[in-house]
Amino acid sequence: MHKSLTIILFLISTLGCSQTTSAGANRWQGVPFPKFELFDQNKVTKNNKDFSNQWVVYFFYPKDRTPGCTEEAKNFVDDYNQFTALKTAIVGISYDDSESHKDFADTYEMQFTLLADVDKKLTKSLDVDSFLPWPHPSRESFLVNPKGIIVKHYKDVDPSVHSAELLVDIKAMQK
Repeated sequence: MHKSLTIILFLISTLGCSQTTSAGANRWQGVPFPKFELFDQNKVTKNNKDFSNQWVVYFFYPKDRTPGCTEEAKNFVDDYNQFTALKTAIVGISYDDSESHKDFADTYEMQFTLLADVDKKLTKSLDVDSFLPWPHPSRESFLVNPKGIIVKHYKDVDPSVHSAELLVDIKAMQK
């Protein structure tokens, strides 16, 4: 009897967590993307105005050169011309500094912007910071329309298919 109760409580808590996560993923829709001013991989200061009047994919990732982050970035590199054709900028954001981003971008021939959120302000303002097993941004993305409004938040990103998923969504939203 005790074992059955434990299983039931586990299932209830799991269902509750998944519903909370789904609801949390929608809380950003319709909200302006937060104002920021961060250095890119070339130590050039970038802010919201640099990406105004265009679609933007802001993808947060844990760390330069880690397997999942590299896979996700390489897929954006492979699909870069498709994003450009859709007038969509790609912006990667992590806690790594400009030097690390420069090395990462040069190694994989990234033509898009990588921002160094070393003070963690932007990441924390969007509640995408994680602490386990070390402090880092969660792998999440925000699709922002030309007016600077978040139109979709991707809470659970699969780095192997995320770029393709975004292309489908952007095409649908631009119709």
